[in-house]
Amino acid sequence: MLEAVRNAWGIKELRQRIIFTMLMLVVFRIGAHVPVPGIDPAVLADFFKGDTLFGFYNVIAGGALKRFTIFAMGIMPYINASIIMQLLTVVIPRLKEWSEEGVEGRKKMIQLIRYTTVALAFLQATGITFGVIRPAVTDQSLPAFLVIIISLTAGTAFLMWLGELITEKGIGNGISLLIFAGIIAGFPSEVGAVAELLSLGEVHFLTLIPILLVLVFLIVGIIALEVGRRRIVVQYAKRVVGRRMYGGQSTHIPLKVNQAGVIPVIFASAILMFPATMEMFFNHPLVHSISAALSFGTWLNTLFYALFIIFFTFFYTAIQFDPMKVAGDIKKYGGFIPGLRPGRPTAEHLGKVSSRLTVVGAFSLAFICVLPILLQNFTRINLIFGGTSLIIIVGVALETMRQIESHMLMRNYEGFMK
Repeated sequence: MLEAVRNAWGIKELRQRIIFTMLMLVVFRIGAHVPVPGIDPAVLADFFKGDTLFGFYNVIAGGALKRFTIFAMGIMPYINASIIMQLLTVVIPRLKEWSEEGVEGRKKMIQLIRYTTVALAFLQATGITFGVIRPAVTDQSLPAFLVIIISLTAGTAFLMWLGELITEKGIGNGISLLIFAGIIAGFPSEVGAVAELLSLGEVHFLTLIPILLVLVFLIVGIIALEVGRRRIVVQYAKRVVGRRMYGGQSTHIPLKVNQAGVIPVIFASAILMFPATMEMFFNHPLVHSISAALSFGTWLNTLFYALFIIFFTFFYTAIQFDPMKVAGDIKKYGGFIPGLRPGRPTAEHLGKVSSRLTVVGAFSLAFICVLPILLQNFTRINLIFGGTSLIIIVGVALETMRQIESHMLMRNYEGFMK
């Protein structure tokens, strides 16, 4: 491991990329402490008590929302814009054509996502300013509100640019790394809170041992879920083009066990946090009852959380993976799956394999997310990382390691992963 680190640092280009990535993350953390002008943060304290959407976004933004800095909205508008574009690709033919056009089509999609991100950021900033933080605004004039809205929108646009810059000149996916850095930023304070409980005698040291073992088990499970693949063998027939012979080789299609990633967990969390968020705006007995029944840690909340994760895993996988398209591409390039005829039989086989993998992925994802909740209810200790945060952290770490690995293997160095 140390030898691999030394080899990685010895490659000039890789060293420059790592240093650039670290400097950009420092810029991100500095910006997360630059306050939006005209806001009294003390008034906003109540909005981040309990498990509301604001608390969830605050974790993703690395605490910037609670402090209400220029990065308060984080990169969530960009994530929402990306998800919206993926969903619209299924129903809008022009977007589907762009997604299949290669590099040029991808450029058009990225540009559209950028414009959508700015529009969503502006709408979200307007809603937050006039509907949520209005009591905390020290100056109730229209210019003061415009300054706040523009500051929040510009902060999200800057983060989008920063993420794309990291992707281009650094290591790893820039947007994912920003979310990763935001979640990790809360680690020291959580460790300090646990240490304080230990010093006060409210928590016994032996209680932490099963928690650490469960965290290790969850990390291993997430790694297995992220790297798990089902390889579908594809054989290409030989064909003569001019004086050259092409094909005649065997390859495979790697189908991930969890094709939906962390999207189902984010959707499920957002839906279940909605009642608690509405309780802050509507003082009605029915709203209070629904919020209490679906509060974090209750059996009903945990049950719906698992069911929503399973549902959205199937839903998002169905959008992401089209067996007919994959079967058509295989047939187009003269390939076939051994033992199956090209076309519909191949598509049916791919659909069946994908469905089985999705069942395993959906239930595994639900188990990984629900287990920390059950453990927290049993031990009464607020865990440092929940299921969502842990999946993001491990997934981003693995993806970054893969990119470093590819840089090292190109130069005949032995990498991190054996």
